[in-house]
Amino acid sequence: MNIKKHIPNILTLLNLFCGCMALVSLSRGGFEEALFFVSLGIFFDFFDGFFARKFGVSGPLGVQLDSLADMVTSGVVPGFLMYIMIGMTKFHDFAFLGFVITLGACYRLANFNIDERQTDHFIGLPTPANTLFFMSLPLIFLNAEANFIRAIDMSYIQFVLIFLSAYIMNAEIPLFSLKIKNFSVQKYKLQLGFLMLSIILIITLKVIAIPLIIVSYVLLSVVNNILAKK
Repeated sequence: MNIKKHIPNILTLLNLFCGCMALVSLSRGGFEEALFFVSLGIFFDFFDGFFARKFGVSGPLGVQLDSLADMVTSGVVPGFLMYIMIGMTKFHDFAFLGFVITLGACYRLANFNIDERQTDHFIGLPTPANTLFFMSLPLIFLNAEANFIRAIDMSYIQFVLIFLSAYIMNAEIPLFSLKIKNFSVQKYKLQLGFLMLSIILIITLKVIAIPLIIVSYVLLSVVNNILAKK
């Protein structure tokens, strides 16, 4: 029995399990715990592809399984989170609109599987990055150090973020891949620079850094696309 060929799929299923646990955590109001499970799921999601390529066991089953797992961890979870958050506002009757994120993620994941252009870069914001953005929001507003942020009326902003995320996930915007296949500083200077920026932001701003990192990723990609055309 070749154990190696099963390792990527096991990691993918662990991603799915983490997504399920994140849903359980959200149902109990455990926002921090939910972020932990989502982050762990994304970790497994990154390494399932890594080991599939390393062991030479990539196949159609793994591709489909990966998308199905991501649909929960990076599709249903953020949609359910926003359903809960909107339910706490004066617009609670429209809480169902939180699942627009889920619909956008579903379309992106299905399209990703048939889009042959996304081999060394992404087109549109990857669902894991979009999920981390939303999972950080409740923690930011519960953070005592972010009182100035909590003073902002998020009732309307939440709807803007929901529909904007569904668009950006499926927009024809090339975004650089975060996968570094070798240690060439010249080739991956953009990725390494972004990694250093992310580390600095996390150390200095902690959880507040997460949405800033995601926004920086999109903006750096747009600037890089503009420079590449010159």
